[in-house]
Amino acid sequence: MAPTFARQQSGPFALAQALAWLRLCAIAGQTATVLFCTAWLRLELPLLALLAGIGVLAVFAAFASWRLRRPWPLREWETICHIGVDTAVLGYLLYLTGGASNPFITLLLIPIALSAAALSVRAILLVCGLVGIAYLVLLHWYLPLPVPLHAAFSGRYTLHIVGMGVNFVITAVLLGFFINRLAHALRVQQTEVQRVRERALRDEGILAIATQAAGAAHELNTPLSTMRTLLPELCRERAGDTALVEDLDLLASQVERCRTILREMVAFGKAQLSQVPERLSTQDFIHSCVERFQLLRPDAALTVNLDTETAHLMLRVPPGLRHAMINLLNNAVDASASRNSNVVILEVSRDGTWLQLCVRDHGPGFGQSMASMRLGHSRKQAGLGLGLALAEATAERLDGELVTDDTSQGAEVCLRLPMLAVAER
Repeated sequence: MAPTFARQQSGPFALAQALAWLRLCAIAGQTATVLFCTAWLRLELPLLALLAGIGVLAVFAAFASWRLRRPWPLREWETICHIGVDTAVLGYLLYLTGGASNPFITLLLIPIALSAAALSVRAILLVCGLVGIAYLVLLHWYLPLPVPLHAAFSGRYTLHIVGMGVNFVITAVLLGFFINRLAHALRVQQTEVQRVRERALRDEGILAIATQAAGAAHELNTPLSTMRTLLPELCRERAGDTALVEDLDLLASQVERCRTILREMVAFGKAQLSQVPERLSTQDFIHSCVERFQLLRPDAALTVNLDTETAHLMLRVPPGLRHAMINLLNNAVDASASRNSNVVILEVSRDGTWLQLCVRDHGPGFGQSMASMRLGHSRKQAGLGLGLALAEATAERLDGELVTDDTSQGAEVCLRLPMLAVAER
């Protein structure tokens, strides 16, 4: 998703889009001007030659529109070629209508102004060279207008002055509108680049934490195996001390629990590398999440709202989605606990082409935007600041989104996933 967006908002592509719209305006304006001058002003212009030039521009406009819809990226040199064709057609029309003495000659400056807002310095110089050559050619070679430029048009206004006024209005409108569009596209591009940079920093932090966790899991396996071996021997040696034996049995069960967690971490890592999704219904997926969550937080009062239609929807559950849900539920319990409550609500629904997994708590709410909640910074005293970051990373990997909001009772975190990414085809 991000590469496509970056391609569509890059400088050359944005300029090519602006040129496509400008080309359509030029075709309409040139056709209207030619017909007005020949039919209303009775100027003996080479009508067929002018319409032929406008027709060539219309054919190129159709080709350029088709090209902009192709998936491959549009390079800077290709945008310069578009400008070259536009300049050549405009120069041809000016050649037939007075050349450099035509008041519309200043329309040649519009490609330079647009290029300056979107292209590199080398490309701008190349566009200036093309326009300069066209202007120099029109200074020496052109067909004069059939009437003198100072001929009376209406009272004290000559045809040349009226043409300059119309040209001024056209230039001002086109430059103001299309440069504003280009500037907006470039601002959107800068915003997206900033978002990508922030995601890269966040993912780099997650990767560093995952690397440390993998190393810690590998190192913890040895002491856990040692404790697993020694605890039964201690139980046999202290068989007469009932209280101590009970404590040792509890310790042994916790050691087994730690080994189980390590094995699950390894299994999760293998599933993440294989990228093979689980195939199960929404009801089974939610049940597995709730079951795992209640083992971790038996004190939580969790309410699940799941309608029948959504419950039977078959999903392709990607690796990491279950852990993201458990993280959100765990955060909700902690938030409710800060208000002396243990109530958490999980609502699963389908909103058109989206699957929504919403978690609500009875806590104090966020009170600040998600932008200020960075990786490694948690509002909980014992938090690591990973829950929301991991859930957001999972949502973005599936082309989804993580939406947060404050409610009257607490906060709501909604994990929205596109059906194309998670539903069984």
